[in-house]
Amino acid sequence: MTSRVGPRGAAMNGSEFKHRERVAPRYQMSASLKSEVRKLNLAHLVVWLLVAAQVTVSHFNLVSRDTISIPYQWEYPYLLSLVPLLCSSLSLPNNNISHLVISMISAGLFSIAPLIYGGMEMFPVAQQLYRHGKAYRFIFGFSAVTVMYLIMVIAVQVHAWQLYYMKKLLDAWFNSTQEKKKK
Repeated sequence: MTSRVGPRGAAMNGSEFKHRERVAPRYQMSASLKSEVRKLNLAHLVVWLLVAAQVTVSHFNLVSRDTISIPYQWEYPYLLSLVPLLCSSLSLPNNNISHLVISMISAGLFSIAPLIYGGMEMFPVAQQLYRHGKAYRFIFGFSAVTVMYLIMVIAVQVHAWQLYYMKKLLDAWFNSTQEKKKK
């Protein structure tokens, strides 16, 4: 226990920090990348909940078809995008490389692939809407194709950033395990 009175060491002027231990840059990077992945997982969950709500409300006829239209075909496989979300969430606490790899692969299969298919599926409807002004499906009075394309744009950005940060995190974890094996 130190006292406030008495002699002080010569280097107690604030310059003694240079010899102290520092957190290694790879651990700092891992912590910041985990934070980004968690934020993107939350954004992914919000997008997933929007799609799941639309599918559920339409499937169980909770409101009229005029208020919320029937879902497009791509929305059903997109509901499986909860798998990569859960895998990435499970990989973060223990730096589990295998869960992170499974998350990245399943993100391509269950997130990106349905969005690509959905973009192609809805393109003729969007083309008809913008050329002739005719819309047949609506979500709360807005054209369903417009609303779903907006959700798709957000989802593609979220999934692209997720894959980018998960790849960086995978590299940081892999390099860390390789350095441990060398020692």
